[in-house]
Amino acid sequence: MPATSTLDLDAIYRSESRRVFATLVRLLGDFDLAEEALHEAFASAVEKWPRDGVPENPRAWLVSAGRFKAIDVLRRRAKFAASLSVIAPQIQELESPTHDVEDDRLRLIFTCCHPSLAPATQIALTLREVCELATDDIASAFLTAPTTIAQRIVRGKAKIRDAKIPYEVPTLDDLPDRLDSVLAVIYLVFKEGYSASSGASLTRADLTAEAIRLGRLLVELLPDSEAIGLLALMLLHESRRGARSSATGDIILLEEQDRSRWNREQMAEGQALVARAVAAPTYGAYAIQSAIAAVHAAAATAAETDWQCIVAWYDLLLRADPSPVVELNRAVAVAMHDGPASGLALVDAILARGELADYHLAHAARADLCRRLGRIDEARS
Repeated sequence: MPATSTLDLDAIYRSESRRVFATLVRLLGDFDLAEEALHEAFASAVEKWPRDGVPENPRAWLVSAGRFKAIDVLRRRAKFAASLSVIAPQIQELESPTHDVEDDRLRLIFTCCHPSLAPATQIALTLREVCELATDDIASAFLTAPTTIAQRIVRGKAKIRDAKIPYEVPTLDDLPDRLDSVLAVIYLVFKEGYSASSGASLTRADLTAEAIRLGRLLVELLPDSEAIGLLALMLLHESRRGARSSATGDIILLEEQDRSRWNREQMAEGQALVARAVAAPTYGAYAIQSAIAAVHAAAATAAETDWQCIVAWYDLLLRADPSPVVELNRAVAVAMHDGPASGLALVDAILARGELADYHLAHAARADLCRRLGRIDEARS
């Protein structure tokens, strides 16, 4: 076995710790015990690996070490617990040598995003347990008190334990609904980073990076067309980060952005993922939204944007995920293709139904179309 160094251990921790943690959660059925066992396993590695060398399979070694550390903890608990009859079988099960070392991160994602948990709890748990963000960092990102985030995490873990939520990937019959929940959580994290709901900064790169990291992980473990589409959508949006705001922090609209500042590497990766997503036999709203973003990415200038293609994609999106907001976005695309008068008629029809009366972007869209038509007083009002 090769010798090891602090640098090796740091690299192994970064690459393997969440994998080890996810497997320990599956084996132990307890987030806190798994976290304790994980750190005990790495403490043991710090002691033994410099002397004995790095094992051939570091993750298997760490899972095994963590499992036996947990057994020791449970034995100590059993000495003082009235529930020895409950703990003893758990110890016996953990002592069984039949446990496989799997990549359990997908199980962990689905557990943290279980629909019985509140969305805010799903986000906090996912960022803490899957991404290993510190509670203070999550709180800072969402401008929430650390105690509030900590309470959400504690309540989430208790709910998982008390409701006996299984650590498993849903069955094929349950997968579509459960996957929707996971994708929604990842996209919520991304949107909060991409267009912050509050705070001094327009964007928060740490959150968009974590969302993209989660998206990559999900595609790696479950290459569903919608997961691929969401990752593509996030990458294409993120590729424009450098051009989205001015030096003073003001937002720069898409048609006015300096496209030389777009991240071409992220853009190319996103476009390749779009091609994969829409090549699937069936695909949904995330794949379609990513296709729309890819059309924008393909245009060298705003004037070269293929608005007819974008309108066609919005027609598909309206069938896949009908909503007044999608209608509004389609109306803007129609305005860019057929002229502002055509788009304004559609926006007025939407507002007349009252569904977006309190949605500021609907009024902003109408103002812009009035401006383009020279109806300046209406635009101002």
